Amino acid sequence: MTYRLPPAVGEALTNAWLVGPATVGMLVLIFGPVLAVAVLSFTDYQLGAQGFAWIGLENYTVLFTDPIGQRAVVNTLIYVAIVMPASMILALLVALGVHRVASWNATLAGVLRTAYFMPVAGTLVAMATVWQMLMHPNVGLFNQVLGLTGVPGQEWLSDRGIVLYSLAVIGIWETVGYNMVLFLAGLTAIPEHLYDAAEIDGVRPGWDRFWTVTWPLLGPTTLFVLVVTAARAFRVFETVATLTQGGPGFASDTLVYAMYREGFVYFKAGYASAVTMVFFVFVLTLTLVQFGVLERRVHYR
Repeated sequence: MTYRLPPAVGEALTNAWLVGPATVGMLVLIFGPVLAVAVLSFTDYQLGAQGFAWIGLENYTVLFTDPIGQRAVVNTLIYVAIVMPASMILALLVALGVHRVASWNATLAGVLRTAYFMPVAGTLVAMATVWQMLMHPNVGLFNQVLGLTGVPGQEWLSDRGIVLYSLAVIGIWETVGYNMVLFLAGLTAIPEHLYDAAEIDGVRPGWDRFWTVTWPLLGPTTLFVLVVTAARAFRVFETVATLTQGGPGFASDTLVYAMYREGFVYFKAGYASAVTMVFFVFVLTLTLVQFGVLERRVHYR
């Protein structure tokens, strides 16, 4: 006599077989390292050391009380506060323009999409080198243009007062193309008959149509772009490492670069782990707040 498992048990085993490999992979490759970093953040472990001591919250205390650690936290928050809204607004405006161009010239729209997406497809380190030449204090294009207008040139990457804003400009330029593609996808998904219905109801073309139809229906796309842009802005690293190394005087230091410097230059793995956990908490908190506040407002039934 052949014994057969109850249908519920068989279905549960099948589901476990299907999702098991992915679950194990997530535990080993994602949750495992996160747990290891969290544990190390409470120690004084240094790379290559034979042992370590438990020091509790000392690494976190140093991060938030030491002027260098405070500077990294504040710089990161300022950078995110500039790059996130500016890149989203510019990307939306560009997407609206490209979408309008596509209605009468698909070839030109394709060229524009490619041009705006180039910063995303290119190697950021190479692009950062180009920006370094553009911002050179003596032969850079920016100061050359300012000189033609009678405005004195600036030390874009070596002035403590403006270096972080210079990096933010590069961050906006880097992010606009990616966000534009996402907004274009959202614009393409809006049915044309909704615009026709709005026009029948007396909605005039232009900004009235945008605020009445386009913007509300872009809600889910905007939420996704907001989350992605925040995560990208928080983990800024390549431009800092290539152009300023956190200087001058830690004026452009950020959390991710501080994590790299402390962990792989000074080999203070415990302190670097604490920086990593603070970065993780910032990103997670911002993401949860965005979903909690905005998700109910962007989905329509």
